Amino acid sequence: MSKVMWVGLFIAVLIWSAIGPKDMFTWFLEVLPAMVGFVVLLLTYQTFPLTNLAYCLILVHCIILMVGGHYTYAEVPLFDSLSDWLGSSRNNYDKLGHFAQGFIPAIIGREVILRKHVVTGAKWQAFFVVCFCLAFSAFYELIEWWVALASGDSADAFLGAQGYIWDTQSDMGFALIGAILALLSLSKVHDRQLAVLIKKAG
Repeated sequence: MSKVMWVGLFIAVLIWSAIGPKDMFTWFLEVLPAMVGFVVLLLTYQTFPLTNLAYCLILVHCIILMVGGHYTYAEVPLFDSLSDWLGSSRNNYDKLGHFAQGFIPAIIGREVILRKHVVTGAKWQAFFVVCFCLAFSAFYELIEWWVALASGDSADAFLGAQGYIWDTQSDMGFALIGAILALLSLSKVHDRQLAVLIKKAG
């Protein structure tokens, strides 16, 4: 995917998500990580460019955040329809978001530790990546808790728990599954793209 197409899709979905969101405060909280990520990618594009795989996955994650911000994670229409079809009373779009929270950072983390030689040995690298994703997921749950304490009832849509008492644990569980599946399914593709990127840089 070209840089122009990446930026164009990001901005287009961001603008769409900002038009008449369900709750503006929730929209800001959900979309903020995507906007911060965009700035970080912009600042590091010349000094530490990523593989095309990593950039595409990051864009997918940003879109997931923006859709969740527009509708709130508990009211995404497609997942309402899926819930009706499955006979469930819960909108599980937030679980998709937390799966992505493990799946996508796994490739980003893997890219950094491989290129910076942070950890040696394939098994230790995989273990480190999974631990990183779990830590990232746990830290995000802490952020949700802090926001809830600071803003009270207005954070309900941001939390997206929908009355599920094991929401925090299941969120981290989905992130764990996402991280493991990313390593199992994408490592070989990622290795090939890394080899091309390193060759170009060398």
